[in-house]
Amino acid sequence: MLDFLKVSRQMRGVSTKLFEESKLSSRRLTEATRILGSVQANQQAVVQRSTEVRSKVTFLVGEPLEPLDKVYTIEPVSGEHTVIATDGSQITPSHHEIAYCFLINVGKVVLHYGTGQRPILDSQPEVYYREEDLFGPWGLSSEECLALRRSRAETEVLADLAIDNTVAEKPSAALVDGSLIQWQLEQVAPKFQKTLLEPALTSWQRLREKRIPIAGYISSSRSTDGMNFLRLQLCPHTDPDCDKHCPGNSGRGAPCGLLHSLSDRRLWETILKPGERSGLWASTSRILEHYGDHRIYFCYLNVGSEVARIEMPKWVAIDPELRDRVLGICLSQVDKGYGYPVVLAEAHNRAVVQGGDRARFFAMLENELSRAGLKGIRVSRKEARKRGSIA
Repeated sequence: MLDFLKVSRQMRGVSTKLFEESKLSSRRLTEATRILGSVQANQQAVVQRSTEVRSKVTFLVGEPLEPLDKVYTIEPVSGEHTVIATDGSQITPSHHEIAYCFLINVGKVVLHYGTGQRPILDSQPEVYYREEDLFGPWGLSSEECLALRRSRAETEVLADLAIDNTVAEKPSAALVDGSLIQWQLEQVAPKFQKTLLEPALTSWQRLREKRIPIAGYISSSRSTDGMNFLRLQLCPHTDPDCDKHCPGNSGRGAPCGLLHSLSDRRLWETILKPGERSGLWASTSRILEHYGDHRIYFCYLNVGSEVARIEMPKWVAIDPELRDRVLGICLSQVDKGYGYPVVLAEAHNRAVVQGGDRARFFAMLENELSRAGLKGIRVSRKEARKRGSIA
């Protein structure tokens, strides 16, 4: 039970810290704006230098692909169109339950506009219990394996859903909540990375062949790879090398540290008007070496309620029709969803697993084990005591 009286005594420290951070953030924004202006005058040369030294810095540096001094107006999509989304939730495995297994539930939503067709609002659960499902051969924990399998399920279901519910002559787009970059794979041995990526890339290729653009919508993004491009320009050394010049200190104490932790979104909030996007950037994450034409590009889009980060595969980003379509659909979805894409909100609602659902899931499993003749199946003493705790 949380003692709010004791919590309240600590709140003043939180507010003081946030106030100090707010003042520092203003200084960072001023410096970032100054550097942005200086880079714009000689962008091509700066990008070339950044590319040459990128491997020697310890922070992720994005690559601008369009002029930094330009913004682009996006028109919301109206008329007949279709929007498809999936989202996933799970019941995580626990050694304290009657069996070590997990469930992934994928929410499925298709919204048709201007056609009179009924929407699809559904979910698709899948139970995993085999040892290869729980751990796999990749040296990951069961929680990390669950995250990989959830991402795979969301992507494969999304491709099936989009292809089955899209008519060629009517524009459509597929949206996912969050990044299209599978960051967790950077922790996997290189020999397994390509194999684990293959299902997602195959699904995206199917969408590409049908000219159905896909994008990842990231609300309140904390990404800094665009800002890190500006941060790199603060390095006083002719040969930027974090390990050589700033060993053990690539944070705020480094010469470039003034822009440390300042998000891209904070800068673009001061530049973009509603309905405008930034120029395109390419992510330089190492895992993207396996993506080929599906390498992830991104931009920032002022959707009115916020500045969102929108990620797209390369084949979407470099195709003006597909790019503007998916960005325009993001704008119209946010408008319909009163600040957040309605299709993503509905996919989340269809996917989410409540606390009561978890209890019912394990009760169903216990009954099934009993019917199968397994005796003495029970939760751990710890779990039993928690359930019967004194109020």
